[in-house]
Amino acid sequence: MTYPKLAALAVVVHDGNVLLVRRKKEPDAGLWGFPGGHVELGETALAAAARELIEETSVVATPLRYLTNLDIIIREGGTPLHHFLLAAVLCRYESGEPQAGDDALEAGWFDAGQIAMLPKSANVDTVIGLAMS
Repeated sequence: MTYPKLAALAVVVHDGNVLLVRRKKEPDAGLWGFPGGHVELGETALAAAARELIEETSVVATPLRYLTNLDIIIREGGTPLHHFLLAAVLCRYESGEPQAGDDALEAGWFDAGQIAMLPKSANVDTVIGLAMS
């Protein structure tokens, strides 16, 4: 039996721009979204967001609070193949320039106009709205 996997997303807003990465691996390979990845055993989602952020972008940020949780269920013919529970974590930028690493093809800061034009993972716009409110 397969169980849902817990992952954390680092949502970083700095000077009116949002940090996004273009995913290297499935699910969502080639799409833009937040840096993030699996929560390790014994690690909080807040800590995982900060760790994954550094691994994928070299940016350092302090996790502040949870924004929301997202259930991502990938089905084939009605049968669940994968189930991810993503904890979106608002993080305060501390230092660093985005450089793609680990699971990212590209990384960078984007304003609202640029984000509107990007091919994105589901829920990116919703999470940005929560982060900006």
